[in-house]
Amino acid sequence: MPDSGVSRAQQEQHPYIPTTESAAPGLSTPAARRVGLLVTLVLGGLTALPPLSMDMYLPALPAVTDSLQAPAATVQLTLTACLTGMALGQLVVGPMSDRWGRRRPLLLGMIVYVVATAICALAPTAELLIGFRLLQGLAGAAGIVISRAVVRDLFDGMEMARFFSTLMLISGVAPVIAPVIGGQVLRFTDWRGIFVVLVAVGAALTFVVWKFLHETLPPAERHTGGITDALRTMRGLLADRVFTGYMVAGSLAFAALFAYVSASPFVVQEIYGASPQTFSLLFGINSIGLITVGQINGKVLVGRISLDKALGFGLAVISLAAIALLLMTSGVFGDVGLLPVAAGLFVLMSCMGLAMPNTNSQALMRTKHAAGSASALLGTSQFLIGAIASPLVGIAGEATAVPMAVVQVVCALSATACFLLLCRPWRGGGLPG
Repeated sequence: MPDSGVSRAQQEQHPYIPTTESAAPGLSTPAARRVGLLVTLVLGGLTALPPLSMDMYLPALPAVTDSLQAPAATVQLTLTACLTGMALGQLVVGPMSDRWGRRRPLLLGMIVYVVATAICALAPTAELLIGFRLLQGLAGAAGIVISRAVVRDLFDGMEMARFFSTLMLISGVAPVIAPVIGGQVLRFTDWRGIFVVLVAVGAALTFVVWKFLHETLPPAERHTGGITDALRTMRGLLADRVFTGYMVAGSLAFAALFAYVSASPFVVQEIYGASPQTFSLLFGINSIGLITVGQINGKVLVGRISLDKALGFGLAVISLAAIALLLMTSGVFGDVGLLPVAAGLFVLMSCMGLAMPNTNSQALMRTKHAAGSASALLGTSQFLIGAIASPLVGIAGEATAVPMAVVQVVCALSATACFLLLCRPWRGGGLPG
């Protein structure tokens, strides 16, 4: 029988765990399809929760400033604290999941998330809100890192790449709809109501995880060491040139996306004079492009061409789109207007659907022995490099979009260089199609 990426013991112990064979198109039974859909929705929800925690809160920032009588700069630290917590939390939770299994650290993280979010809803001062937003991010990181590790436990090869593309469909929608949901919540209540909604979402996800997501890492495959062993494992992963190449390439591509998210409101509205409605429309179209290309990657390309070819093509197009944006925003072609710039951003964003799932798949393919630690390194690297790139887009003020394009060009070309120099795809070190 072909290797499905799930051990026979796992299947016998936990009948809800789908095998690769049962998930494959044309081979799945109705029950297996229902189980696969359930696992997809659970992992997608866990992946989407951190973006919801960040972006639902954005429309409420002015109200928080007024309510807590704090400077705007101080309230902005509530976003920084949450993002920092998400980055650092993955380094803690990932090794924990390799030692104690996926289920217990995930449930613990979700419970802490719900409690921290509830305290955020009651916070009387900005300082207390900052502290518990940090804890919220630390706990919410469990969903990001463990969902990737669970995918690595359950799937292998091409099916893992397909599943990551499916997760992108769910998690990619979250940042788009989160501000809209937050704005609608503010119509009926104040900013504290947003955290109440997040408490409800977190509690529902905790119940679903407890009820339906069974353990996916057998005791025989767990690490028994402590912090020293976890650090040794991470050092070994970073010493793997190919793993590091995929990790850094994916993180740099993610940083180009972060640069877009950070700069696009001011570029589209302030520089090119678009209305908030037009900006929202363009943002939504770009997100749809990313999700669509991600689905094409998972449903059409995987199995027909190698993941490295799809990844290389995606990075090449991202680099060309970034260069075109730099030429347009710097005035080489004169005053081009909003439409060509929007087209360049659409191409760049859409091809992230080739870069992100394939870098994750190729990196995790090499780390069956330490999927939690590998997932932690992938997530932390993405958040940290993205957080470094984001402030650079406004370094020249609000009168030019050149810094955004420069950051995107540097990140895209650097990602391509890491892929070629470290991964060396022509040697066949990655996953074949």
